[in-house]
Amino acid sequence: MSGATGAGTTQAEGRGFLRRKPIEDALASVDDPERSLKRDLTAWDLAVLGVAVAVGAGIFSVGANAAANYAGPAVIVSFLIASVVCALAVMCYAEFASTIPVAGSAYTFSYTTMGEFVAWIIGWDLILEMLLAAAVIAKFWGVYLGDAFSLFGIDVPTTVHVGSVALDWGPVFIVAVFTALLAIGTKLSTRVNSVFTIIKVGITLFVIVAGFAYVRLENFSPFVPPAEPAPERSNVEQPLFGFLTGLEPSMYGTLGILAGAALVFFAFIGFDVVATTAEETREPQRAIPRGILGGLAIVTVLYVLVTLVVTGMVSYRELAASDSPSLTTAFILVGADWAGRVISVGILIGLTTVIMVLLLGLTRVVFAMSRDGLLPRGVSRTSRRFHTPVRLQIGTGIVVALIAGLAQVELLEEMINIGTLSAFVLVSFGIPVLRRRRPDLKRSFRVPWSPVLPIVSGVACLWLMTNLTTLTWLRFLAWLALGVAIYLGYSYRHSVLARAAAGSAPDPPKDDAATPPA
Repeated sequence: MSGATGAGTTQAEGRGFLRRKPIEDALASVDDPERSLKRDLTAWDLAVLGVAVAVGAGIFSVGANAAANYAGPAVIVSFLIASVVCALAVMCYAEFASTIPVAGSAYTFSYTTMGEFVAWIIGWDLILEMLLAAAVIAKFWGVYLGDAFSLFGIDVPTTVHVGSVALDWGPVFIVAVFTALLAIGTKLSTRVNSVFTIIKVGITLFVIVAGFAYVRLENFSPFVPPAEPAPERSNVEQPLFGFLTGLEPSMYGTLGILAGAALVFFAFIGFDVVATTAEETREPQRAIPRGILGGLAIVTVLYVLVTLVVTGMVSYRELAASDSPSLTTAFILVGADWAGRVISVGILIGLTTVIMVLLLGLTRVVFAMSRDGLLPRGVSRTSRRFHTPVRLQIGTGIVVALIAGLAQVELLEEMINIGTLSAFVLVSFGIPVLRRRRPDLKRSFRVPWSPVLPIVSGVACLWLMTNLTTLTWLRFLAWLALGVAIYLGYSYRHSVLARAAAGSAPDPPKDDAATPPA
C-alpha cells in the first residue's frame, strides 16, 4: 500500500453498499501530499474548541426556554440527562478518534466498521448538522449584534437591500472573517478562538455569581411541576414518542423532563466537531480523549450553574409568560436591567467562537468524504502553503453566509439535534463492532464496560431522538431521501473503493500545471 496515493490501494472489505474502508487505508490517507493536514493542535486546543462550540447563546437561553415550556425547575435534571448521554457518546468518539486519528469524525469511523452506505448517511447527517448549526448561529449572531447596538445607543442598520433582496450583513461578515482565518491555518484560528473563549467564560462566571444574589429557594418548588395539557401545540409539534403513542400534547411532568433533555441536548452539540480535527492533532491517541472529555466536564458545570441561577431567580411560570424566555428575562424580572448589556456582550462573543468551530467541522467532514470519492475528489485538495483545504473552506463559507444572510434558517433549529444524535447512535454502536473485528488495533483510550456502555449510549441517543418533534422527523426523512438519491446517482460509482474494485485510478488524469496550489 502506498502512502502517496492514500486510500484505495487495497481491496475493500465487503461488497456493494456494505463495502468497508480498510483501517490501514484510512490511516494511510493522511500521507496523500495533495490532501494532507498539518498536525498542530494539542489537548488544550481541543478542550477549548469543545467549550467554544458548546458555550454560546444557548447557555443564556436554552435552559430558560426548557424550564418555561417543558420541565420547570427540573430542567436541571434534563441537563444532567443530556450531559450523561453526551458523555457516553463522547467516550465512544474518544476511543474511535484515538484509534483512527483521521479527519471526518463519525463518518470515517462508520466507513471502517459499518460500510460505505452507512458512512455516507452519517456524513450526510453531519453536513446537515454543521451546515444548519453554522447558519443558525451566524443568524443569531446578527440578531444579537443588532440588540447590542440598541443597548449601547448605536444606530446602525443590520439589514441592507441588494435590489429587492434584504440581506443581513452581520452573519455574512462574521462567517467571512472566520472563513479567512480557517483558510490561513487551523492553529492561528484556535489561538483567536482561545482568546474569545476565555472572555466569554469569564462573562458567564460573572453573570452566575451576580445571579446567585437573587436566588430564592421557593422558586424551586414544585421542583417537578405536574403535567398539564399544551393545547397550543399541534400533534406534529409534540415529541415523536407522544405522537406514536397517541398522547395529547403536554408540558411538565416526567415526559416534560425527557422532552427538555432532548431540547437542551442542543447545548452539547459540537463535541463531535472536535473529533473531526483528529488528523490535525499532535499525539492524537492521548490528546483527543483528554481534550474532548475535559471540555465536556467544563461545559456541564457551566450549564448546570446557569440553570440553577435562572430557575432560582424567578418562577418558571414567570418565564413561561415571556415570549422569549432567557437569563436576561430573569434579571429584568428581578429589576437588574444592567445585566442585559453584560449578557448581550457575552452572547455576541460566545456565538463568535461557535461559528468558527462549526465552519471548521463542516469543512473537515466534506474534506474526508471528498478524499474518499463520495463527493468530487478535487474538492479535497489542500494548499501547499497553508496545509488547509482553502478552496473548500471558502466554498462552505459562501454557502453558510448566503443561507444565514438570506433565509429564516432559525426555523430548522431542531434539525441540528437530530443530525447530531443520529451520528452519536452509529458511533456508539460502532465501538463493539470495531472491537470484535479489529482487536489488534492500539487503543490509548477504551470505553469502559464495553459492549454494555456503548449500547446504552446508542439506545439513549435513540430515545432522545424520539423526543424531538414529529415535524423535525419528517424534515429529517426528506433530507435522508435526498442523500440516498445523491449516493445512488454519484457516490456509489465514484468512490475510491469503487474505482479500486474496477481497477481504475482514484483520480482522473489531470494537468498539474492547470491546477496550481493555492
